[in-house]
Amino acid sequence: MTFQSTNLRERWHSKPSHDGGIFIAIALLLFIAGCSNDRGTHLIGPTFGDDIEFLQRQTEIVRLSTSDGSGQVAIAPKLQARVMTTSSAGDSGRSYGWINKELFEAGADTSAAINAFGGEDRFWLGPEGGQFSLYHRSGASFTLDNWFVPRLLDIEPFDLAEKSTHQATFVREASLQNYGGFQFDFQIRRKIRVLEKDDIIRQLDLSDLEQIASVGFETTNVVTNTGSRTWKRDSGLLSIWLLGMFKASPEVTVVIPFEEGPEESRGPIVNDSYFGKVPENRLLTSNGVIFFRGDAEFRSKIGLSPYRAKDIMGSYDAANQVLTLVRFNKPDGVTTYVNSMWEIQEDPYRGDVINSYNDGPPEPGAAQLGSFYELESSSPAVELEPMAFLIHIQQTYHFEGEESALNNITETVLGVSLDEIKTVFVN
Repeated sequence: MTFQSTNLRERWHSKPSHDGGIFIAIALLLFIAGCSNDRGTHLIGPTFGDDIEFLQRQTEIVRLSTSDGSGQVAIAPKLQARVMTTSSAGDSGRSYGWINKELFEAGADTSAAINAFGGEDRFWLGPEGGQFSLYHRSGASFTLDNWFVPRLLDIEPFDLAEKSTHQATFVREASLQNYGGFQFDFQIRRKIRVLEKDDIIRQLDLSDLEQIASVGFETTNVVTNTGSRTWKRDSGLLSIWLLGMFKASPEVTVVIPFEEGPEESRGPIVNDSYFGKVPENRLLTSNGVIFFRGDAEFRSKIGLSPYRAKDIMGSYDAANQVLTLVRFNKPDGVTTYVNSMWEIQEDPYRGDVINSYNDGPPEPGAAQLGSFYELESSSPAVELEPMAFLIHIQQTYHFEGEESALNNITETVLGVSLDEIKTVFVN
């Protein structure tokens, strides 16, 4: 089954028939003009309200809202309480999250490996590969055929514990066994809250958000060791891993600032060996910033170690004038992160803090999961005695508006101009 989302833009720009072709073209132009918002961008594709209507036919949805109703957050409790999508302009605004509608319509549990339903913030646990992997069975080789997302992290529900207009809390008791045979017994507690504009301005140290539509949300994720055994390095540790799936386009560029310095002390700037080396026309570094294509046309993944990662990353979709930022609580001085490389590792705790994934066919002629890219962050790995806990907090923001206003944000937060982001991959 192909999970590629329908490309409405390609459908709308297909060649009209000779009969009535002029009228169809005029109608399309009027439709697109009618979708213009007051920030000068065009809303092409489903609105947030359209996506909510679709999702509510498929699964339970919990909605959060800002005080003025413009910021909207949609959560799917039966899919790990993942944030499915958001809007900065209520039901009529753009829907920012990637949703695999074909998979929803096909029914749940269609794949033993992964059911990529989408979502802007989904809860996973690391490591993905290595001798302590949660995604490969003991003794299996580290190949795609042997990779399986635990059902807990794929299609199982979290329970709604508390709910208000602005936030909701979900819990789940769970057990997982790693590649080495150690069983983890734990509780997951996940609080999600929508951010007011003042919260966004304060968290990102912005001066204002005038003439910009914005939405932000924060997830606070806590994993508590509820078993009788201490989690130790030699039997494997866990990390909280948050992944956001966003809509790809030919003009999406992922932007990740990094800590500069010599490789002798900080190591390589970027790890691009997850699925084979990334070509130079898809991955560039310049003046303390990494640029990576998010076009869903080439399966690739990059990562930054704790010696290189900061606490911020983002992307810009120049086709739709949408800026996305992801920020998280990276602790200073901590370097113990699980290694998710698909191999038996020399150092299973020399892993990455930040990852970005771009989807594409896993091999020539094979179907890909969908038209999306990902922005991901991980917590450190910590030895936990019974009832001790690990916490990871992440904020996701979307901004939509005139590029002059968006440029102020990219320069302030990412340290790079919007013009450089737009032109870095132009031949």
